[in-house]
Amino acid sequence: MRFLGNVDCKTDAKGRVFLPAVFRKVLQASGGETMMLRKDIFQPCLVLYPESVWNEMEDTLRRRLNKFNAQHQQIFRQFVEGAEMVTLDGNGRLLIPKRYMDMAFIRQDVRFIGMDDTIEIWSCDKIEETRLSNEDFSKALETILGQETTPADI
Repeated sequence: MRFLGNVDCKTDAKGRVFLPAVFRKVLQASGGETMMLRKDIFQPCLVLYPESVWNEMEDTLRRRLNKFNAQHQQIFRQFVEGAEMVTLDGNGRLLIPKRYMDMAFIRQDVRFIGMDDTIEIWSCDKIEETRLSNEDFSKALETILGQETTPADI
């Protein structure tokens, strides 16, 4: 399951928004209808997890944490308490609860961004504030991906 690309949308007065068709098709092809919504841990955006992806991530987190360690229990609690199950209505819309809209500074204009196995939902204003400059972006990619080519690589 791979969500790629980005689509700008608008929420209605109730906080409903159409899940872009390109993402709906990927979700339906994987047999998923239910998703988990959570505020991102690092950025002021929301993340939609297909239920299977959420379950796998929750299982991984649980395996790495000790139920008999108070700090681990608090970490797990904070992670799962911030999640809410969402489903699409018959028109392909999902409801973003007001508290989540407030967490992500969403008013009306949103951008859905495919992030491999999840979908981020951003306020169109906030996403622009977080972007790297083109120069910083290319330097970061060079640092992460750039390697010296050896004769064996050619």
